[in-house]
Amino acid sequence: MSVRGSARSVMGRAGNSDALEHLARIGLIAYGLVHLLVAWLALQLAWGGTSRSADQSGAMATLAQQPLGKPLLWVLALGLLALAVWQAAEVLRWRHGWSSSGKTRTTALRKSGRAVVKAVVYVALAVLAIRFATGSGQNSSSSQQQTAAGVFGWPAGRWLVAIAGLVLVGVGAYHVYKGATKRFLKEIDLSDCPPAATRVVTRLGQVGFPGKGVALALVGGLLVWAAVTFDPAKATGLDGALHTVLAAPAGPYLLTLVALGIAAFGAFCFVRARYPERT
Repeated sequence: MSVRGSARSVMGRAGNSDALEHLARIGLIAYGLVHLLVAWLALQLAWGGTSRSADQSGAMATLAQQPLGKPLLWVLALGLLALAVWQAAEVLRWRHGWSSSGKTRTTALRKSGRAVVKAVVYVALAVLAIRFATGSGQNSSSSQQQTAAGVFGWPAGRWLVAIAGLVLVGVGAYHVYKGATKRFLKEIDLSDCPPAATRVVTRLGQVGFPGKGVALALVGGLLVWAAVTFDPAKATGLDGALHTVLAAPAGPYLLTLVALGIAAFGAFCFVRARYPERT
């Protein structure tokens, strides 16, 4: 067997591993918990009750200061890494569709691309959790500003930052569309879910996906603005995006709506840990 074939075989076994599936479920719960913590920080920001960053770093910092918080961060990191491996295994599972033609090939490519993006996000969050568990975590906004400043120094770096921002705006818009059209229901198998629970899941998705979509679009918009003004200080991430909402007319109320949407998305992640993904 070739090295490439061996790698596929290993990843295939990993994708079908019961142990990995259980870890991935823990990862989904962890992912949901991060969103709930961000939502809580956003609510506190809306009504003047927090000095923490209302983003993933603020959520990790809040968790790290709780009793048993640091061991819990290690559990979250392990679950998120398992989720990343799970997504990598999904790419290989859909890999055979790439050699097909027509709709099958397009679907396989789309699902594989989405799985790669998810894997990158999960790994980034896992690394963030590990940093806070080891006491070396830092504010996400500062990190993103430093990254943007570094990219600005590359050839065409300004355009790369703008493109990244536009991609985030597009992803955010797709989340809003996904929630409004209930498209998320095509990705989760609710055949064993009671009718009443199905209604709850549907409402969570209808509120959660648009809420997260708005947040992502705002983060992307700040990246685009940073590129337009050639000012990395404007690339302030989710915390900056939520502060932008707060500064708008009726800001506390608008921010409260966004926070509730993010919380609903977190609750939806808990549901995803219970029910399998459609293939």
